[in-house]
Amino acid sequence: MSVAVAGCGPCGLATALLLSRQGHRVTLFERFVEPRPIGSGLMIQPTGQAVLAELGLLARVLAEGSRIDRLFGCAGERIVLDVHYRSLGGAPHFGIGVHRSGLFDALYDEVRRDGISIVTGVEIMATEAEASGRRLVFADGKRTERFDLVVDALGTRSPLAPPCGKDLAYGALWATLDWPDGTDFAQDALQQRYRRSSVMIGVLPIGKGSGEQLKTAFFWSLHRDALNQWQAAGLDRWKAEVRALWPACAPLLDQITKPEQLTFARYAHRTLSTPVESALIHIGDAWHSASPQLGQGANMALLDAWALATSLDRAGSLNDGLQQAAAIRRNHVRLYQWLTALFTPVYQSDSRVLPLLRDMLVGPLSKLWPATWIQAAMVSGLIGDPLRRCGLEGPRPVGPP
Repeated sequence: MSVAVAGCGPCGLATALLLSRQGHRVTLFERFVEPRPIGSGLMIQPTGQAVLAELGLLARVLAEGSRIDRLFGCAGERIVLDVHYRSLGGAPHFGIGVHRSGLFDALYDEVRRDGISIVTGVEIMATEAEASGRRLVFADGKRTERFDLVVDALGTRSPLAPPCGKDLAYGALWATLDWPDGTDFAQDALQQRYRRSSVMIGVLPIGKGSGEQLKTAFFWSLHRDALNQWQAAGLDRWKAEVRALWPACAPLLDQITKPEQLTFARYAHRTLSTPVESALIHIGDAWHSASPQLGQGANMALLDAWALATSLDRAGSLNDGLQQAAAIRRNHVRLYQWLTALFTPVYQSDSRVLPLLRDMLVGPLSKLWPATWIQAAMVSGLIGDPLRRCGLEGPRPVGPP
């Protein structure tokens, strides 16, 4: 088939690779003149790792990133989050902290190596359905040739998908910084500090990338309506607030000398009820997006790409393949959309009751089995057994069904 993939992020790149290797004629479309990643750090969970292994890229991403064995969070002196991947049992499970550019570069280099066509500097505004395919419509009114299939990987605010869901109240300021030597930060853990649920600080090791210096992703949650107030108050006032809450962050804060080093990320919670249309499928954040609280975004997108490619390969018709891809992923998507909606207010909201319950009850109880297994299974993305549903190889957890 001739396939247009709209969007050159990890979701679109992985889709292009998988479909091209099946023999389809794939063209990627990207609005940037030079494709580039946006954002700072992320976690590649065992689910995403399984797809990267099939693409032959897992070894590179692991070598350039940081192996994460634990997620650890405190409110004051009280431990309220302590998740160990080893709680899953069986074969080793772990996450990989990596800069978005590390994941992007691994996929993009492979796309270029495979000779997949990329059209850049075009802003996609719509698609037009035809008798047996679709065309992309650009902002300048120009249209592409007819494609048998259009894959929408344009993200949360895709113009190809109907509006749905809502913007979340909290976003986060992100910075990529040098790893601070001589501190108590663990190089194998995502560490967080909380003040109620209105403030969250995080430090995520993200490896060396293609360089020699270890890096970390540093983030600070912020109500989206408070961004202008934060900017007006200035860095010094903000740094004093961070140091008061988590003094160990001082070496990181010393590296931040101007506001431009921090990027504000906005989040939305949305799920399309129908991700499949005639000769069109929405995948990744274009289908479902949520708070990054459970760290599943890139991993869900990679699973979507894999399910699409394998379903098209097995199905008797294009429509059957698209429907099968959506069916394979639907339950897992619904489950994690629900879990994220449930847990996000516990860590990012204006509530005073929820963080109190978290600190007094949930934190202590979460240290007991089977809560230890449940937490690790949620974070790893393995609840719902998505690897089996997608026909992927990967470590399976041992424990409660």
